[in-house]
Formats: sequence, structure tokens, C-alpha cells
Amino acid sequence: MTVRRDFKEPARCRPDLVIGRDELFTAARDQLTRGGSVLLHGPAGIGKSTVLRALAADYGEAARTVLRCSATESESHLPFLALADLFGLVLDEISDKLPVAQRTALESALTGRGESTLQRDGLALRLAVLSALRALAAAGPVLLVADDLQWLDSASAELLGFAARRLGDTPVQLLCAVRTEEQEYDRHLRASPPDTLAVRLNPLSRAQVSALLDHRGYTDLPRSTMREIHRTSGGNPLFALELGRALGESPTPPRPGEPLPVPTSLRALVLSRLDMLSGEARRTLLVASAGARPTLALLHAAGRENAEAETAQAAALGLLATEPEGPAVRFAHPLISAALYAEAPAQERRAAHAALSTAASDPIERARNLALATTGTDPEVAARLAEAAALARDRGAPSVAASLGLLAARHTPPDGAPAPDDRRLQAAEDAITAGEVDLARDIAREVLTRATVPAERIRAWEVVIEAAGQSLGEVDAVFPQALADAGDDPRLLALVHYRLAWRKLIVEGDFAEAREEAAHTADLAARGDDRRTELMALSFQASTETLMGHPNAPTTIKRALREPQDPYVACHHNGVGAARFRWLLMSDQLPEARSTITALLREVRRRGMVESEVHFQRFLAETELRSGHCGRALDLARESLRLARDSGIGLGASAMLASLAEASGGDVDRALALAREAAGKAEEDGDQMYVSRALAALGHAQLVAGDAASAVGSLRRVRELEQGLGITDPARGRWQGDLAEALVRVGEPGEAQDVIDVTREHALRLGRESVLAVLDRAEAMVRAALGDHEAALSRLTSVQDRLAKLGYGLEEARAAFALATLRTGRPGPTSYDEAARLFRRCRALPWLRQVDAAAAAAAPGTVAVPQQTAPSSDALEGLASMERQVAALVMEGATNREIAARLFISVKTVEATLTRVYRKLGIRSRVDIVRLAAGRHAK
Repeated sequence: MTVRRDFKEPARCRPDLVIGRDELFTAARDQLTRGGSVLLHGPAGIGKSTVLRALAADYGEAARTVLRCSATESESHLPFLALADLFGLVLDEISDKLPVAQRTALESALTGRGESTLQRDGLALRLAVLSALRALAAAGPVLLVADDLQWLDSASAELLGFAARRLGDTPVQLLCAVRTEEQEYDRHLRASPPDTLAVRLNPLSRAQVSALLDHRGYTDLPRSTMREIHRTSGGNPLFALELGRALGESPTPPRPGEPLPVPTSLRALVLSRLDMLSGEARRTLLVASAGARPTLALLHAAGRENAEAETAQAAALGLLATEPEGPAVRFAHPLISAALYAEAPAQERRAAHAALSTAASDPIERARNLALATTGTDPEVAARLAEAAALARDRGAPSVAASLGLLAARHTPPDGAPAPDDRRLQAAEDAITAGEVDLARDIAREVLTRATVPAERIRAWEVVIEAAGQSLGEVDAVFPQALADAGDDPRLLALVHYRLAWRKLIVEGDFAEAREEAAHTADLAARGDDRRTELMALSFQASTETLMGHPNAPTTIKRALREPQDPYVACHHNGVGAARFRWLLMSDQLPEARSTITALLREVRRRGMVESEVHFQRFLAETELRSGHCGRALDLARESLRLARDSGIGLGASAMLASLAEASGGDVDRALALAREAAGKAEEDGDQMYVSRALAALGHAQLVAGDAASAVGSLRRVRELEQGLGITDPARGRWQGDLAEALVRVGEPGEAQDVIDVTREHALRLGRESVLAVLDRAEAMVRAALGDHEAALSRLTSVQDRLAKLGYGLEEARAAFALATLRTGRPGPTSYDEAARLFRRCRALPWLRQVDAAAAAAAPGTVAVPQQTAPSSDALEGLASMERQVAALVMEGATNREIAARLFISVKTVEATLTRVYRKLGIRSRVDIVRLAAGRHAK
């Protein structure tokens, strides 16, 4: 029998669980499946009850009996209430199975008759609860689900703890949740069965908070607002949802620079101790909440003479998380600061900002506070804010610049110079740079409702088009309006035609037309004396020609590199630096390509150019992947994808590259999922250019997964798409070798040879040496399939050497693998040692697994030579210095704690370093490192 109160979660709400809780849910579910118990813990609002309900619904069907209770603070003084919730409905089933004394004591406690107490009936009651659980378990497994253990009445808590510690092998499991701060769950764990797994729920990431709000229907919040919700909520799901609800219901958004409005429900939750503060201490905390980085020195400068004593009082009440004598003043939770600020009258808030406008040492902070202390328009305040925005821009903080720019516009008089809308558009452009495209688009569309000057309107249209990203088809209606606004002004026309060139490429997939449009843009910009647009157009033209395999690409790059240059264009992801990088990468100049993209990445990070950072991180990952540094490429690709998801920029392209990295150095199933995600995103955006790239990644992952037939299907479509797009340079996607190899595997050597012949013609014309080597590797497989093994072996030996000299480590390893495969079953050496060594050097784990399987198949009944779990002793040379030191100490038998002490690092750092070592060496545990040590000593 199953006893359920009102705990079952409606099915439509269950998906909340998967947002940011996948790993811990799986761990808890596995623990329950093994017969263990689970204790969920964390602060209020972190999602414990949601996870508890979902686990109970998911696992509860496996139990015959489910007992439930959910305590509340207001009822915690009532003895035996939780016990009544748990056993009230099953008392009739078990009462006749209990000894008389135990039955009497339990019935008295549950019904309230007989005035049972722990003092009088203590032993009988304790034994009765234990006997009751055993009686229920005799008929089948029992699951006890208890929420909010901290409010359990003390009598019930004592009885349940007594039973839990003595259940032994009885099939009774506990699934409980308790509110805790930090690690204060020990006493609840001591009252649980010995095999209980304690699972702490941590705050959600920004992307997870965004997904949660989207799921609940708060989908129209700008990305900048979402960032503030995450910051203010501290990643707490309940707080984030309440903030999102308040913003969704608010008719007006908060002013730039101001904290978010905090709903009454949350104010009451976090400010319950505020009334215990003195009035002066409360005013001091208000000044701290209004400051960006409050310190005791800043509070003194703002006129709070007794700041030390007042912050000490607040810390004692749990409002501050800082030591009173420390320099920083940090609130215990960001929401306390926001709620305190929201609770204060407007006049007091302005007074706090006024004090900080002179006390703060940073000019940006002074300007921000001056704006928030001022009502109405003020040219002087507006000018100071504009100067602060420019300073933030120079510091590489475009998001701050956008916020300050909006404040400057708010305080600029209607007839001011620059005009308010000029400052709004500058703020929109800063928001684009920061990756806050929703904010930028909203600003631009607002300006367009009243702008009449053509230059101003074109500037606004540019922001709208830029905010569309890869989804240019969604703003098709903008282009005729923008052309009409540009009139016959070559400078304005150049701006519009530059965007049209991108549309030709992305929406129409016409490289030739895009190239012509870019060349036309460069001419218009030169006539209009707009060097920045001319350089952007030439860079775009050069990139298009490079991808097309057009012979003019080097000449156009040289034109784009001529002086005078523009610092912004030089480091932009569509600028001349990026164009030159693409040309270097496709021309097999890997070291120079790496140094170029590394320098660009460093510069855009300094400038805070988020969109360029997403792309450049992906470019660097691609460079490392081609060089055979699969572990490094995987780390970079995953970071690029995380940044793309957080910013909403370049998601399809980042997913595509992450798929290639996963297929080479990570998890093949994840590679397949990412490739399908990338293809779906490109199709959704109407991005013809990236549909083929995503499908090429999918075909590669399918080939690595051993599904040659599916790989042929995906890569045939890539071939058709690129023929239609006019792409002739095989170095662009490098999928042709994969297609030929897959065709050989499915028994189509004739079509494979056709792919090779057509591709070779273009590769010879363009001098793509690495592509030619890969094609020769594929042709060797064709020849082997046709029975000419000697020619195949000879060609593969040459290919491996050529790829090694070019620096394509992974392709070199694939050639060695093919060579070992062809030698299998023939006279002479058939060892896969060389392939395994090369793949291990590349950290290409999926390929290492293929080598293992092939070696085992080649020598049945013997131990496969290349063992993934026993890397060669020279593998340590590829590790970083810290990784080698940690691995060496593990070889000596040191524990993680001993390693941490000897290297003066934390245990967590040791664990993280070992994880990297395992991945790089292609092993799974420290036991394998010890085996490596044994191999060294045997030499």
C-alpha cells in the first residue's frame, strides 16, 4: 500500500527539476536505487522541496509504502505531529503486529489520548516506531519522505532518529530535506541511517536562472536584467522567480544603475532582523547598499562616523558577512542589500547617493552616484556621465558604459548637445559590444520612433540589424527602410550595403554575391571618407574570398592591412585580424595562426568585446584541434559554448566546434547531440553558411561513433550545400576525407574516389598541403578496398610523415591507425602501438577506444597492446608542471591531503588537477597512475 498526502508534484511542474540539478538528481536517484537514504540540504528557497518531490515521484513507485510528512514552523511546538502524519493512515495495518505496551504508547501518541510523553513512555515509544517500520517493511520496501526537517517537532525527531540508527538491513529508506546554512547539517545526518548520502543544493548559474525564468513564462526580460536578477538572487531559484515575477508585473523597468525592485514577499523574508538595528546603523547600511564596492573607509568618507560599531551590530544580526574590523563591507546575501535599498524612502536613497558622489574615489562610481542623487535634466551631470561612460569603454567594461550612457541620456536636456538620442545610440552600441543585444535593440527601436535625421536613423537601423545576429532573415523588412533613409549619401549607403553583404552570405548563401556586395561597400565607404566601414568591408571581402578559394584573397587581405588602420576593426571578429587568421589557418600555418588568434583574444577581453571573445575562443579551439591538442581544444570549446549560452551570441557556431572537440577528445554521444543542436540552430536562423558546417560536424561525429552509413548521409548533404554555395576551398570544412572514408566503409569506393579527385583538384590549385595528405590517406583506403594493399601501405606511410611535418597531430594519428588496420592479418608487424601512442599524445580518447577495440579484435584471446588505462611512461611529459608534480606524488602513494600539504595547495585543487591528468592520459583513476609508475620501475 502507498500512503500519499498532497505531496505529488503535478506533471507539468516536474521539468523545473532538470534546470541545473541533473547531476545531483542522478546521484540521489542512484543512491535510492542502491537501497540507501538521501538528505537534501541547503538555504531557504534553493529548491530542496522541488527536488524532494520529484525524487519521491520518480522513485516512490518502487516502494510498497510511502510515508510522508512536511513540517511547518508554526506547528513545530506540537509534540508527535510529524509522527501522526507518517503513521496515522497505517496504524490499523500495523497495530496488531506490535507488542501491547508498544501499541498502547504509539496509539496514545498519535491520537492524543492518554497524554503520552517521551519522559513517561520513552522506551516503549522508541521501540514502537522501530517495530512499526519493520512491520511495514516485512510486506515490502518503505520510503519515508520528510520535508523541512528543521521544523520537525522535537519528540518526532527524536523517535525517528532512534529508529533510523537501528534499521540495519531493513528495507526502509529516508528521503529528507532540511534548511541549512553552510554545512550545518551534521546533526540531521547523525539522526539518519548510516548509509545516508548528504546532497547540498548550490546556487544556480546565470544560464540556469535564465532557463528557469523562461520556463515559468518570464521570457521578455532583457539579458542585462537577467544578469541583475542572477546577481541579486545569488542564484537562489525562489528569489530569482520572485524577482522575475515582480519585474514582469511592473509597468516600468528600474532606472539604469538602480538595484532591482524587491517584492514585499522577499523583503519580509530577508529583512526580518532589520528592525533590531538602530536608526543610525540602518542609514549606514543604506549607504553601503547604494555603493558598488563599500568599505569602511568609504563609509567614513560618506559621513558615517561610527561605521565600525554599526557594521559590527549588523554583522551580529547576520545582515553582513564581513568581520567588523575588515576593510570590505559585504552583505550576507545580495538580496539583503537590494531589499534594504528598496525599503528606503526615495529621499533617503538620494541622500546616500549624494554622499557617495563625493566620497567615492573612482570617477565612474562618483558619476553614477551623482546621477542617482539628481532628479530631472542637468547638462553638467549628463556630461560627467558621458565622460564616465567613455572611461568605462576604455577600461573594457562596455556593459557599464551602456548603463552610464543611458543615465547620461536621461539627464540630457532635449536641446542638449550631444542630443539625448545620440547618447542613447552610443549606449546601444556599447550594449552590442557587451553582448546585451536585447537592450541594444530596445534602445534603437525607441529612438526610431522619433528620429528624423538620416544619419541618426541609419545608426539605429545598424543596431537593430546587428542585434539580429545570425537571424538576419528576421529583419528583412529593415533593409528597404534603411536604404530609403540613406538616400544618395555614400557614407550612409556604405553602412547599409555592408549589412546587405552579410545578408547575401547568411540568408541567401551566395558567396559570389556577398563578395561583390562587400567590394561595392568598400568603394562607397572610400567615397564617403569612412575608413572604419571601408576596412570592415575589405575584411569581409577577404574572408569570403578565403572561404571560396578565390585567388584574390591574399591581395584583398593586403589592402585591408594598409594604413591608416582602426583599432576597433583590427581586433573585431569580422575585422582584418580575423580575416588574416582564417587565411593562415586554411594555409596550414598553424603556429602563426595560433599566435595571431591568441593576441586577438587577449585584446578583445581587455576591451570587453563579448561577441568577439566568443568567436575568438572558438577559433583558438579550432586551431588547437587541428594541431592535435585535443584536451586543450576541448576545454576551450566548452568554455566558448558556455559563454555563447550565457550571452546568447554565436550559439550554433560554438555548438558546432564543441561537437568536433567532443568527437576528438571527449564524449561521442555529446558530440552527436551538439552537432544536431548546431544544425537545428542554423536551420532556425536561416543561416545557410553554418548549416553545412554543422552537418559536417555531425558527419564527423557519426564516423567516430562507427555509424558510417549515417555519416555518408550527412556529408553527402554537405557536399551538395557547398556546391550550391560556391565554396571550393576544401580547407574550409575539411569534411571531404571523412566522406571518402565513410563511403569506403559502406562499400562505395567508386564514389569515394570521385570525392577525392574533385577535392584534390581544388586543393592542388590552392596549395592546401594538409588537405592533400588527408585525401591521400582516404585514397589508400580506397585502394585497399579494391585489393591493392601494397600501394595502400606505401601511401599511408608517406601520408603519416607529411602530416607530422605539417603539425596535424590528430590526422597523423589517424594515418597510423589506418596503417595498423591494413597490416592486420598480413605478414609483418600488426601492432597498434604507434597509433595508440599518437592518439594518447593528442589526448584523443574516443580514438583511443577505437584502437583498443581494433587491437583486441586483431589478437583474440590475448591482451590488447595499446591499453587506454596504461599510458606509456613518457606520457607525463605532456602534462603541465603542476599536473606532473601531482601525478608523481600519486605514484609515490601520497593521499590527496598529503599532496595538498606538500605542494601548499587545497585538496580541491588536487582533485581538479587529477581530473585533468586522467583526461590527458586517457585513464580513469589514480590506480592507473600507480600502474604507470610500476611500468617505469620495470625498465
